[in-house]
Amino acid sequence: MKTTVNVTEMYEIIHSEHRDPHHILGMHEIRIQRKKAIAIRAFIPQALSIKVIEENTNKKYDMGKIHESGFFEIVFLNKKEKFRYQLEIMDYHNHQWTIYDPYAFNPIISDLDRYLFNQGTHYKIYEKLGSHPMTVDGVKGILFAVWAPNAKRVSVVGSFNDWDGRRHPMRCLGDSGIWELFIPGVLEGDLYKYEIKTKENQLLLKTDPYGFYTELRPSTASIVYDIDKYQWHDEKWMKERAQKDPLNQPLSIYEVHLGSWMRVVEENNRFLTYREAAHKLVAYVKDMGYTHIQLMPIEEHPYDGSWGYQVTGYYAPTSRYGKPEDFMYFVDYCHQNGIGVILDWVPGHFPKDAHGLARFDGTALYEHEDPRKGEHPDWGTLIFNYGRYEVKLFLIANALYWFEKYHVDGLRVDAVASMLYLDYGRRDGDWIPNSYGGNENLEAVEFLKHLNSIVYQYHPGIMMIAEESTAWPNVSRPTDMGGLGFGLKWNMGWMNDFLRYISKDPIYRKYHHNDLTFGLVYAYTENFILVLSHDEVVHGKHSMIGKMPGDYWQKFANLRVAYGFMYGHPGKKLLFMGGEFAQFDEWSEARSLDWHLLQFDKHREMQAYVRDLNRLYLKETAFWESDFSWEGFEWINGHDAESSIISFIRKGKEPQNYLIFVCNFTPVPRYQHRIGVPEKGKYKEIFNSDASQYGGSNVINEQEIVSESIEWDGRENSIGLKVPPLGMVVLKRVDL
Repeated sequence: MKTTVNVTEMYEIIHSEHRDPHHILGMHEIRIQRKKAIAIRAFIPQALSIKVIEENTNKKYDMGKIHESGFFEIVFLNKKEKFRYQLEIMDYHNHQWTIYDPYAFNPIISDLDRYLFNQGTHYKIYEKLGSHPMTVDGVKGILFAVWAPNAKRVSVVGSFNDWDGRRHPMRCLGDSGIWELFIPGVLEGDLYKYEIKTKENQLLLKTDPYGFYTELRPSTASIVYDIDKYQWHDEKWMKERAQKDPLNQPLSIYEVHLGSWMRVVEENNRFLTYREAAHKLVAYVKDMGYTHIQLMPIEEHPYDGSWGYQVTGYYAPTSRYGKPEDFMYFVDYCHQNGIGVILDWVPGHFPKDAHGLARFDGTALYEHEDPRKGEHPDWGTLIFNYGRYEVKLFLIANALYWFEKYHVDGLRVDAVASMLYLDYGRRDGDWIPNSYGGNENLEAVEFLKHLNSIVYQYHPGIMMIAEESTAWPNVSRPTDMGGLGFGLKWNMGWMNDFLRYISKDPIYRKYHHNDLTFGLVYAYTENFILVLSHDEVVHGKHSMIGKMPGDYWQKFANLRVAYGFMYGHPGKKLLFMGGEFAQFDEWSEARSLDWHLLQFDKHREMQAYVRDLNRLYLKETAFWESDFSWEGFEWINGHDAESSIISFIRKGKEPQNYLIFVCNFTPVPRYQHRIGVPEKGKYKEIFNSDASQYGGSNVINEQEIVSESIEWDGRENSIGLKVPPLGMVVLKRVDL
């Protein structure tokens, strides 16, 4: 049968190689013998017959089958104007259905959208790319859009078209590399992927990079989902957040792996859902006195053992614990209860899984082609190409997405050091120097500055936190001051030094006193968070209590003084789950924390200690008001290595607002230890890690201590006090 379409183009449609199927398929004005006419064409491989239903009149017209593979056409010689229509399809099994023709709709993504995308400045591109329920010309359906500039053809495949890549080929929008298709009748909850034909004619099945929801592993299809239907109830929190500077607020973070914090053992050891975790975890965190929960990555990932650090779905909260709106409920419930939420975020690398970003359109699209720049040899993952505008935008828009759509309060950016250095984890000859011959990744540096400047501009009051383990300068300084623009930085140096010190037998600590005090030399070079994180309780490093030397009693006393010193030291605080009640076993993502330990006194007492330490931290502003200024800290005596006792002052913004800390890192009690004090007066012990309710020996200062005019530690006034074995004491002047 003859057709009005170019035969070459018809065969490009039949063989799924046409980059603009809308040019052929759908309704078109044509000329026959110089007269205007209307042609409708459809390609549906399994169709036995197709009828056109004219919507205004409800008349039906048989389409001619131009090619046996399923190419149909009808020409209306007597119609001069386009009209609304549907297609009634009958397949070879006598199944019949009616659809609106996907190829009857004009492009939806505008020229401006495409321009801003290619320039890397369309910061809400997630509202365009991905899958989006919408109504076009009165017809409900889903807009699908994906970036694959080097593909020969891209199709949407899914549960609605038998996963047949011939059914719904997309059109490429100019030179943008964006492919788009509006498919009427697709519903929320339908499964889909993108079938990509490469220039080498290889077929790839890819999960949507901008997909909002994904099947539960090991399945990998994206799921059509409307993330704008949740009704939030955290207006008060969000308004107040925007008006606060988090640097001047208390910040005590409870780091959590959601899949192993607590499980439902009696139901086949299943995970808690987001909603179950909201109620159980928030109640626990509030009781324990923490200000924030930091979640290890909950972005979709295929392998549980990666702990979430190998992400395939950057825009999708993992379906392990529920749907997107369930995670919104989790954040919302946290906010309604005064708890902030920080997400672990992984822009440094991504896995090689076939359904993910790796060689997405058959080329190194999101990564570098050269493995010397594009692969992490230690992790077996791929490195983002930060020099490509569209890739930078993918990540910057993703950061904004979590703040905008999920109301999170901060992002802890993983493995920043791996991004900053071209030779990270590489031997000589296995990396490519930058244009100046150095090892700095200049493109990554520019990306991080761009990221932070935009995120803080759009969402004042949030936190961008760098996990950066080197001496790179000014990580947490503004970009206009030459910094990377983060608000906070994990203090990995303090963590390594302190854990090395506290793990030693007290008899040897005097030889390593510098490990205890060195952190104060550089404490104000960055806005630091002191961290005892998940990384320190895995892979043979032992749990926190397992690191402690000594007998059973001494282990717990050591851990109490360790936490006490950490809370007194300048910087915000983070402790990984399980550390608060002294779990003995190393953490594993495959099981729940050992909550049964709380039946034993020592573990309950440790939990009570951390609870009271957090509450004291919140109550006494000297703990946190001047965390990032040298004016907030003053040594009393930091040099008594022989006794392994240190004393210092933490100061708030008001001169009279200060606390005195004394830490004894030996098991020898001191019943008349003298320290200099800032001024004469009465001092009261307000906290003691050795108190009996915490399992200590109760070497406490029950009475107020009156200063004496005895010069000590270079001060005119001093006090004598009891300092408990392996203990920490906090004093406050009370005669104000």
